[in-house]
Amino acid sequence: MPVFHAHIPANRFAPDKKRALADALNQSLVQGLNIPEGDRFIVISEHDESELHLDPTFMGMRRGPDAMIITVLFGAHRPLEDRRKVTAAINELVVEALDILPDDIFVALIPVPIENFSFGRGELQLADGTPRW
Repeated sequence: MPVFHAHIPANRFAPDKKRALADALNQSLVQGLNIPEGDRFIVISEHDESELHLDPTFMGMRRGPDAMIITVLFGAHRPLEDRRKVTAAINELVVEALDILPDDIFVALIPVPIENFSFGRGELQLADGTPRW
């Protein structure tokens, strides 16, 4: 159910690395939250240097040229511990997949009530209950 949008620097990653990024994001849900692998909704957007701005040192970070912003529409029902697990898994798996610095990954979790997700057909499949996972 989470939806990822990775905002990455333009022309930094080849198509196979973008696929590796998508796979890492999906696996962060599988490993961190036991979400089924088929729950895969990921957008990757490239931005040139005039469109993607991350302070290189804010909060004591040392960001390099591969710095990116990953936003995640996330079920608002998830407790803090789940949010910690998924952000840790995102960081670990993306660092491994792209060989970038851990400080290069800025994650923003955006809580959304689960009844606001439609998986298709114009239906709100989770409006009458919680997901099995």
